[in-house]
Amino acid sequence: MSHDFKVGDHVRWNSEAGHVSGTIRKVHTADFDYKGHRHRASADDPQYEIKSDKTDHIAAHKGGALTRID
Repeated sequence: MSHDFKVGDHVRWNSEAGHVSGTIRKVHTADFDYKGHRHRASADDPQYEIKSDKTDHIAAHKGGALTRID
């Protein structure tokens, strides 16, 4: 499933602590290792690296977990 997100988009996702917002910093279109875990990604189903607005936390999510915000 392809989502139309790109670097610089402002997005929101749900975490254990509630909704978090941030900015997409990188789009991964191939499998990658991050924080000790293997993340699966492809051109058809990319993962997005996102920096939180409130902290320095970096998260990686598939497009289905994200909602674009203004």
